[in-house]
Amino acid sequence: MTKLALSSADLPVFFEERHAALAARLTPEALAPLAGARDAADVARRMGEPLGLYAHLVPEALGGAPAGAGRAADRAAIDVRSLVLVREALGQVSPLADAIFAVQGLGSYPVVLAGSDAQRRAILPEVLSGRRIGAFALTEPEAGSDVASLRTEARREGDGWVLDGEKVLISNVPLAHHLVVFARTGPAAPQHGGGAGGRGAGRAAITAFLVDSGAPGVSAEPLPMSVPHPIGRLRFEGCRVPDSARLGEVGGGFKLAMQTLDAFRISVGAAANGMAARALREAIAHVTRRRQFGAPLSEQQMVRAYLAEMATELDAARLLVARAAHKRDTAPENAGGAAARVSTEAAMAKMFATEAAQRIIDRAVQLHGGMGVIEGTEVERLYREIRPLRIYEGTTEIQKLIIAKGILERAAAELPADEPPPGRAP
Repeated sequence: MTKLALSSADLPVFFEERHAALAARLTPEALAPLAGARDAADVARRMGEPLGLYAHLVPEALGGAPAGAGRAADRAAIDVRSLVLVREALGQVSPLADAIFAVQGLGSYPVVLAGSDAQRRAILPEVLSGRRIGAFALTEPEAGSDVASLRTEARREGDGWVLDGEKVLISNVPLAHHLVVFARTGPAAPQHGGGAGGRGAGRAAITAFLVDSGAPGVSAEPLPMSVPHPIGRLRFEGCRVPDSARLGEVGGGFKLAMQTLDAFRISVGAAANGMAARALREAIAHVTRRRQFGAPLSEQQMVRAYLAEMATELDAARLLVARAAHKRDTAPENAGGAAARVSTEAAMAKMFATEAAQRIIDRAVQLHGGMGVIEGTEVERLYREIRPLRIYEGTTEIQKLIIAKGILERAAAELPADEPPPGRAP
């Protein structure tokens, strides 16, 4: 690979000079130590001080990378377009590195948003250097997409809290030094139905805590994956933490989790685009080299049709991701200084890019024929690597609900006052 396919090169309308400078540093040579590496701990460390990639996970005001004009003093502003470029590059070079990078962001951004000054001083400099790796402990055996139904409990005891419960499918678990743990500090949401009021109460009962992975009462168990990926199960049994370990207000955990996911969801689409770009490159190289029936495969009309579909879907996905990232970075802030939410655009980008990447990589496998399913070939590996992206940080099905909710709300807002909302009879 002589050059990485990065959106800043041919979609400059969505990017600025600092992004071109970042792209110039994201070369195959610079990222070569990550390519093919299987030691997750070494990969995680290298993305810190040697490569400086974690700087894009922390606001400039807290020691991270520049986020653009007028945002230098914003203590919550991360540049999503920079995240897009980094994850596009990592998706092409090392999906393992991409997964670790993404969860390093999820495991540190709640500290950015809701941490005390003491928590930020203790955590963020080491996150930047790679000496500290974080994890985002939200998912449970019975609480995946339905976050409000989580059962891990934090109960008040003296001047601290005691955590009990289980988390599962938590990335970075074998590597993590700290865990952002979401626990119930009030009544649980109804397990069966209960209406919007019940779900709302469940959400209001969730609080976030910053927990050391080696704290007494915390145990971790790695889970085997179909691809190299540090992931595991966490158990909390009488884990005592001081009140100073709390992130934000009591009952503010659900909002904090959603703000964090909203900031990083767009970049999942970028990682998918990186993997799809690598698959397309591999497919083109194979069909131009491989000869059948006396001619290169690339001479066959059906093969050319596949390539046309793959390239078109990839460009459409890159446009959706770039649009969402640009809007997130440049849209006016909401009241109170919170970053502008672009939930509908982010969901479109995440949904389309991950689904398109699955199709593109599947076609790349098909174009390789039998070699496409031989373990160790690039397209076979990508076929396994892409699948989790359609699930984590909101499944495709959840993204569809977010998109539908957004477009219906916009339509209702544009109606004259005397007209019924869409889908409701007059």
